[in-house]
Amino acid sequence: MTTTIAPPSPTGIVNAEPSRRRWERPALAALLLGTLIAYLINLSANGWANDFYAAAIQAGSQSWEAFFFGSSDAANSITVDKPPASLWVMELSVRLFGLNSWSMLVPQVLLGVASVALLWATVRRSFGPAAGLIAGTALAVTPVAVLMFRFNNPDALLVFLMIGAAWAMTRAVADGRWRWLLLTGGLIGFGFLAKQLQVLLVVPPLALTYLIAGPPKLGKRITQLFAAGAAMIVAAGWWLLAVELWPASSRPWIGGSQHNSIIELTLGYNGLGRLNGNETGSVGPGGELPAGGNGMWGSTGITRMFEPAQGGQIAWLIPAALLALVVGLALRGRAPRTDRRRAALILWGGWLLVTGLVFSFMAGIFHQYYTVALAPAVAALVGIGAVQIWGARDRLWVRCAGALALGLTTATAWMLLSRSASFLPWLRWAILVVGVVATVAFVFPLTRKQSVIAALAAAFIGLAGPIAYSVDTLASAHSGAIPSAGPSAGGMHGMGGPGMRPGGDGGRPGGDGSATPNGTPPDGAPAGAQIGTPSGHDGAAATADGSAQGTATADGVGGDQRMGGAGGLLGGSRPSDQIVTLLESNGADYTWVAAAVGSNSAAGYQLATELPVMPIGGFNGSDPSPTLEQFQQYVADGKIHYFVAGGRGGPGGNSASTSSAITAWVTANYTATTVDGVTLYDLTQPK
Repeated sequence: MTTTIAPPSPTGIVNAEPSRRRWERPALAALLLGTLIAYLINLSANGWANDFYAAAIQAGSQSWEAFFFGSSDAANSITVDKPPASLWVMELSVRLFGLNSWSMLVPQVLLGVASVALLWATVRRSFGPAAGLIAGTALAVTPVAVLMFRFNNPDALLVFLMIGAAWAMTRAVADGRWRWLLLTGGLIGFGFLAKQLQVLLVVPPLALTYLIAGPPKLGKRITQLFAAGAAMIVAAGWWLLAVELWPASSRPWIGGSQHNSIIELTLGYNGLGRLNGNETGSVGPGGELPAGGNGMWGSTGITRMFEPAQGGQIAWLIPAALLALVVGLALRGRAPRTDRRRAALILWGGWLLVTGLVFSFMAGIFHQYYTVALAPAVAALVGIGAVQIWGARDRLWVRCAGALALGLTTATAWMLLSRSASFLPWLRWAILVVGVVATVAFVFPLTRKQSVIAALAAAFIGLAGPIAYSVDTLASAHSGAIPSAGPSAGGMHGMGGPGMRPGGDGGRPGGDGSATPNGTPPDGAPAGAQIGTPSGHDGAAATADGSAQGTATADGVGGDQRMGGAGGLLGGSRPSDQIVTLLESNGADYTWVAAAVGSNSAAGYQLATELPVMPIGGFNGSDPSPTLEQFQQYVADGKIHYFVAGGRGGPGGNSASTSSAITAWVTANYTATTVDGVTLYDLTQPK
């Protein structure tokens, strides 16, 4: 590869930058345009995606107070259980273009395309255009990335900001300027406002990279890292401080906390609780997870990323990425301390190892889509490894390492595709045959023509499986609390139906729609639990063939939510036209047109009417908001029109919880009316 020598930086370091190739810009344009078009295909099939966040987006598009706090409803009764930064992007879009699936999800698509471009730029800076393009392509076709860049969870913004921090650190390693360190810290801090402590998983690799390879002397490097830490605290702390200092009586309750505290939410439910499994309020009303977590959220251990729930999402290229890290470090040999290529390997390798190990052993709530945080590191290392091994293939040990990488990738693809044997059954055999031939051939010196064929074979082995899963993901609708990419692999963690795809194992055709014996349910429920309904589609009971059926019960639990079901923990309510008309009648006269236990139960009614619906108890129905006394006062003041029975935390829940106390008070003092299988109580008409 030819290089041009850049002028000395202010620190006196001379940096070699890869030169532009004639094919580079057209190839990059094709990658980004292809990613954009692919991610936009069938986008509206996802509907509201995660109703929990969709309702908050609707609220923030109507109320600036709800926008600032991340409230679930425009009347600001309670917030979502995350900071609001990821919602802000979508809420601004909805303010401009109105409330619909496209206005909400297109910003996520654009974040995905921007993430691919930023990863390309970061890897290219150290390893050249070919490595950057391979890395960008690998990220674009990673199944879990395809899923989450078309979904309204916080992960899209989180991943973009983490890649941005890696890009800024790469610039810092190149010239040692303060501004890049401060930008790195600022991006991490803003990432905290997307998904709290998860963004900190990349901080140790970033800090270690600069501590080892930063151009200045050690003392200055340490000082600069402290400055980056200060920038991180400022970028995240301004919002935390504002929320903590804001009088609690004039702001919404902090969802996910038991004492109305964003600090408690940060350190507990969304913090240490994720590691040790102790998460007050996450199992049921007032519940608490036991420590250990084995079996609660799937088995913990070093192989967790390869288990059925996670494997098809992210595992395809993990062995190759790890081997690329080892080979790359070996090839750098005794390079100078400030060697930028070794620094890049430390950064991306540290990202993969730290995040992967934490995900593998965390005992608290863990869902398969979390693995999208691994995708940039895996993709970067694969791009780097491909170029490094290709460039040094004249050495026998490098060819052997390349052959081993091909063999491991072939075996991984075979294992993952075998778990969904009915999905493109020929593909695993094609990968196996090509993989075996390519693995053996790569050990030997190859002619130029043979080398090109080997490169094409390697691309097929590594990308055919992820692309097939990604195409399946693009062609299918995804909604609810636990989305999952690709076809069924069996043993999927989580409830079927809401949160995944309609019907079947993991929400896919062919299963029973219920949690597997060792499956992972949504935030706040143990494995195998039946929450609200044994869900197939929209909460309706799933049959053996994955079709959705359901009959409404008197309290609305178990009803076919396509026809007005009250919703549950995993999926939002699906009100019928008759219920929507009833709620909208004189709706402007009330602060909340209705109240329902659990955020997802309330979400569907709010999205259908675009009027505030109070989510009693937040996501799990277990937050003490509002208290019974507060709810009674709201009713006395004529602020709530209807109470919707059923949903999360109602009858059958913890009798000591606030939500159960409210439910009991309503049922004792107001008359029930059933509309399309859903039980409503008119709170303006006491018995």
